Amino acid sequence: MHFAVLQFPASNCDQDCVHGIRVLGHTAGLVWHKDTTLGAPDAVIVPGGFSYGDYLRCGAIARFSPVMQAVKQFADNGGLVLGICNGFQILCEAGLLPGALVRNRDLQFHCEQVFLKTASRTSPFTSQIPAGKILRIPIAHGEGCYFADAETLAQLQAGDQILWQYCDQAGELSEPANPNGSLLNIAGICNAARNVAGLMPHPDRASEPLLGSTDGRLIFASMLHALAQRTAPAAVAAAAPVAQAA
Repeated sequence: MHFAVLQFPASNCDQDCVHGIRVLGHTAGLVWHKDTTLGAPDAVIVPGGFSYGDYLRCGAIARFSPVMQAVKQFADNGGLVLGICNGFQILCEAGLLPGALVRNRDLQFHCEQVFLKTASRTSPFTSQIPAGKILRIPIAHGEGCYFADAETLAQLQAGDQILWQYCDQAGELSEPANPNGSLLNIAGICNAARNVAGLMPHPDRASEPLLGSTDGRLIFASMLHALAQRTAPAAVAAAAPVAQAA
């Protein structure tokens, strides 16, 4: 499988994402923010960093980059899109995900390891995470507090769109385990169609033992599993006429 990883001015995690995919034996390439096409990727990653220096508001300028029109079209056609940290902020600003990421409640930048509970395993981004497994993945953000109005939060809950929540090591949702004040301890969500997701923690920084955790691989592996399932029926259909002729 091949992943397109977007690259904006001041992005600093694009190469991390490329490496995280390659560690799993697949390919990934960078797509510049001025490009108007993505090529022909199987999935897209909008990486973390500080696109455009986080001027105005995190992700507020990046949403207008030419490449984001291609991302929107890709998502509208059912393509898998994952936004990580600043990528999550960009997807919210672009309207591909509901809600917004605002300043951390203590107004401090947090760079630390956190624990995540997988709230839904019925998405292309979570299906390969073992039931009950608590993920240990780092964060690095100053505007990671997820906020949405009551109606949006209710829709997220009703649609099973909350994918990850901040928790303690035992898997309990608590205020002390919430590093930024996100409503409902939300660390990541998906859209109603379940093909676009975003999370503030960095799975790309938890892809090798050297980094202290390999839990991030489970998120990428889930995407790869979903992509493989999509291509399998097409392969079977293509082979069917050959089998009949034989």
